[in-house]
Amino acid sequence: MAEALELKACIPIHRELKLALDETAHLTELSPDEILRLDIHSHRASINSLLVQTSELVRKEALHKNTNSSKKLKLDRRGADLIGVNLRGANLRGVNLRGAYLIATNLQNADLRDADFIGADLRDADIRGADFTGSIFLTQIQVNSARGDIRTKLPHLLSHPAHWSTN
Repeated sequence: MAEALELKACIPIHRELKLALDETAHLTELSPDEILRLDIHSHRASINSLLVQTSELVRKEALHKNTNSSKKLKLDRRGADLIGVNLRGANLRGVNLRGAYLIATNLQNADLRDADFIGADLRDADIRGADFTGSIFLTQIQVNSARGDIRTKLPHLLSHPAHWSTN
């Protein structure tokens, strides 16, 4: 939610995001007995709804920026099994990759700007030269599990792991 609050595309839901973030922070201060009485499923569902809205807003904006409109993109790859698929140089800008299995997928030089990576499995994915600029919900753990290099472009809050190739 903190990441979503920083995104320009999320201005329409900024108030709801801020309230949800404050509520979540408040829940961390509850006593053990109060935590046991929480309806965590309800809270999680409301947070998930906001994260889905965030994804839709960011990806909608990305579609307007996409210069390669000659190819029809499959925009919803949520939960897709892309294990070992060759997507080298693919235009995946603004694609929903929530929960996608990208294990050992070749994403070299792919355009992944503004894509949603919540829960995506990037273990052993080849992301050398890929552009993740503006992608959302990508974590350092996901990046660490992939194979990248100095040409891989990451969102500003993430860094190149020390084990990545320097050439």
